[in-house]
Amino acid sequence: MDHLVGVAEQFISQGQVLDLREYGHGNVNDTFLVTVEGVAEPYFILQRLNPWVFRRPELVMGNLRIVGDHVARRLAPAPKSGGRRFEVPLVLLTREGRDHVIDPGGSFWRALSFIDAAETFDTVKDTGHAREVGYALGMFHTLLSDLAPDRLADTLPGFHLTPGYLAHYDEVLERWGARRSPEVNYGLGFVAERRALAPVLEDARAQGRLRPRPMHGDPKVNNVMLDTATGQAVGMVDLDTVKPGLVHYDIGDCLRSGCNPQGEETGDWEMVRFEPELCRAMLQGYLSLARDFLTETDYAYLYDAIRLLAFELGLRFFTDYLAGNVYFKARHPEHNLVRALVQFKLTESIESQATAIRAIIRDLR
Repeated sequence: MDHLVGVAEQFISQGQVLDLREYGHGNVNDTFLVTVEGVAEPYFILQRLNPWVFRRPELVMGNLRIVGDHVARRLAPAPKSGGRRFEVPLVLLTREGRDHVIDPGGSFWRALSFIDAAETFDTVKDTGHAREVGYALGMFHTLLSDLAPDRLADTLPGFHLTPGYLAHYDEVLERWGARRSPEVNYGLGFVAERRALAPVLEDARAQGRLRPRPMHGDPKVNNVMLDTATGQAVGMVDLDTVKPGLVHYDIGDCLRSGCNPQGEETGDWEMVRFEPELCRAMLQGYLSLARDFLTETDYAYLYDAIRLLAFELGLRFFTDYLAGNVYFKARHPEHNLVRALVQFKLTESIESQATAIRAIIRDLR
């Protein structure tokens, strides 16, 4: 812990580190909340980026600074409506003006501002919460809607490109020789039956029907900060995956995460269900802001996005399980298999309610 305090101290110009503790439940990076004594803003986030995921962390930091500066400019002239605030984490610099620190072991550390008086939840509590989650993503997309996507680096080539995940799955499966359980057989059959689903959004992009925009990349429920007093969405965090892409990946991922009351970490995967009323509330919140930039073609692919992203995450978890749990942190050997089964059951639930979900999208257009 003394080593971590030494790293944290490089990001403060006055005061001293009073406390440092693990924070959140991220699957990729190691995150700590730092408390500093004797300064106006006593908290900040210290993170060690996972080098196996972010091979070029300097590009991640460049994107964070571009997005932070752009959002700050967009929000500066706008008065707070009804006391509502909205923030994204800002990059903090060292005393020497750098945006990161490399420790003696070669680890890459960075510091971000802390969104105070706010909290996150792993699952959606009710329709009001769902509406706020949708609002947060809509606000994020709106604030970045005038940022040219080519200003952002592609920090994760292949991220949210489902055909690429399917190709990787095929490679892993070819080498995989472990014993097959009923759950593994279910997963194998599930993927085999839906292979044709993988390119639906990328084909639309290639045909010019969908165009790239800045995207968050990981807009799960627990990346939306809610004001502890009002319950209103006040910010989005975990911006490492921000890159040029299709907002449909964000919309689908947000709904995949928010409309499953069981949550993606449930062990009771057979009971997982996609809830249409949470879907309606989330889209209401999102479209209250995003109507201004979505096109008719964008609407045409919303259902496909919702279905695809549940399938995609299940495919990623399943592939990682077959590969030996090398990407996602796993608490036990079967953890990523169970995670995959949750997403596969969610996909089945979405498919069984396709008519109702399409009707919700049509009603809210």
